Amino acid sequence: MARLVLKFGGTSVADPERIRRVARHVKREADAGHQVAVVVSAMAGETNRLVALAEATALEHEGLMDAREYDAIVATGESVAAGLLALTLQDMGLPARSWQGWQIPIRTSEVHGAARILDIATAELEARLAQGQIPVVTGFQGLGPDQRVTTLGRGGSDTSAVAVAAALRADRCDIYTDVDGVYTTDPRIVRAARKLERVAYEEMLEMASLGAKVLQTRSVELAMAHRVKLQVLSSFAEPDAENPGTLVCDEDEIVEHQAVSGIAYSRNEAKVTLVRVKDKPGVAGRIFSLLADSHINVDMIVQAVSADGVSTDMTFTVARENLAKARDTLNAVRGVIGYESLVADPGVAKLSVIGIGMRSHEGVAAAMFRTLGEKGINIQAISTSEIKISVLIADEYTELAVRALHTTYGLDADS
Repeated sequence: MARLVLKFGGTSVADPERIRRVARHVKREADAGHQVAVVVSAMAGETNRLVALAEATALEHEGLMDAREYDAIVATGESVAAGLLALTLQDMGLPARSWQGWQIPIRTSEVHGAARILDIATAELEARLAQGQIPVVTGFQGLGPDQRVTTLGRGGSDTSAVAVAAALRADRCDIYTDVDGVYTTDPRIVRAARKLERVAYEEMLEMASLGAKVLQTRSVELAMAHRVKLQVLSSFAEPDAENPGTLVCDEDEIVEHQAVSGIAYSRNEAKVTLVRVKDKPGVAGRIFSLLADSHINVDMIVQAVSADGVSTDMTFTVARENLAKARDTLNAVRGVIGYESLVADPGVAKLSVIGIGMRSHEGVAAAMFRTLGEKGINIQAISTSEIKISVLIADEYTELAVRALHTTYGLDADS
């Protein structure tokens, strides 16, 4: 008998028919003798509806928004989904009840809309599991130090599930979604993409942060920190021993490490170049401190000496939605920083090759650069870590680059 936490996303609980399908997945694990706890997201589209209601109401009051009331509103989506699933499980003869974050409680920080989980009281959940009951827990929400409902930010239900699994010392946390596992790249771009049987925490964290949308980044960080095994499965298919989901685990549990395990991309990028920045100590620190103070995250950074030899051209990337804010922030202090001009380019994409096998395989970067060169794709910036190489390219070449690199590294299903 194992202890499992099953998490179901918004598309999995989008309507009563899908909720019944979810209940069958839960029943299968319970019938197998496992202790089962469930974490659910709001029904697909429900959070957006609630956000729109809150924003429309705030506009009527001159745009003033109480973040605590905002959280109280948007958290109700998960409460509805949890109650509906508990009712469905009861209808199937299973002892289930719903739990909201504040009832457990799931204690969080005080940052409404982007809270972080601090502690989960498990005594009552442990007792219910021992009695054979199935707790259906609301994802995304918790209880702040002011005893008010908090939310964890978009995608927070994955984090809730991993946190509950860690607190309950579960054997595994199964993330049910609308895909049947983690693929070598986006199957919508590369039809020959392969599903990975296993992927290391470090690889999954890189994939999640670099554009892959299967798992939320914070949930992978939490799983890695607490060594919670994650399994990605489809809620729309019956598990098959010959076609399982993808297990996210320690790299020691992966027998053979390929040089590259996957290719990720992000089109939510924008490039900013400051032309002829004064080349003196402290300038870079001042630039990036200003951006940090404006809550703008900077990713890739390239600095090159300008043609005049006494100044530098500084290039970096930000999220595309932050481009206007970054431009305004820097233009406001142009005279202080001392640069000639600011050039913004929203038409770029970040392309990354990822694999723990890079630690023991040479030539990965050379193969990447050679392949892109053969396709006539110019590299605008490069960043690396021990297990990934990222490059910045023109957005129009994204799909061509992904397909070419997928073949170069032998990731195609028929290779």
